[in-house]
Amino acid sequence: MEHLSTVEDVMTHSVISVAHDTVFRDIVQTMRTWNVRVLPVLAEGGRVIGVVSEADLLLDAQDADPDRATTAEQLMTRPAVAVAKDATIPAAARLMARGHLKRLPVVDGDGGLIGIVSRGDLLKVHLRPDADIGAEIRGLITCRLIPRGPVEVHVRVAKGVAYLHGSLPDPALGDAVVRAAGTVPGVVDVRADFTFPVSAA
Repeated sequence: MEHLSTVEDVMTHSVISVAHDTVFRDIVQTMRTWNVRVLPVLAEGGRVIGVVSEADLLLDAQDADPDRATTAEQLMTRPAVAVAKDATIPAAARLMARGHLKRLPVVDGDGGLIGIVSRGDLLKVHLRPDADIGAEIRGLITCRLIPRGPVEVHVRVAKGVAYLHGSLPDPALGDAVVRAAGTVPGVVDVRADFTFPVSAA
């Protein structure tokens, strides 16, 4: 499996959306045709300005005549909660959790819609082979964390759990290695058993 670290790596590229001036009935029809419950609303130029959901439509229908020309821009929730394409997968997960959201529009640097990411998409990282996860942790340690002097860290990954052991010069470096390993996509837990020089313990 390819390296998965950003929202762009896991998002769905084909997105059903509506223009800001799409009327009530056409929004409903689009949702039924494509079997979706939430639609990004786009301004001219493709910039995401909001989202319209089934809940928005039902709320409007309770108090108004659905035959009137109510538009997506009038119905939508704003501002749109969107995520940048280069956001990390954990960052997107936190954004979803805070807003109790199931999906997020994915935007480029100009706010243009380029995809959509769901909770299920974010879970794809946990399908990464353990060997790939282990290789990434080793690369992270080798390239960024090893100080001057001999350092020996062994990495084994089983079912997403990273097991680290070896000899490090001080406990602070051990903490840094554990934190870094925990940021690797697909890691669900880190268990470390390091030894340190007597003077550093």
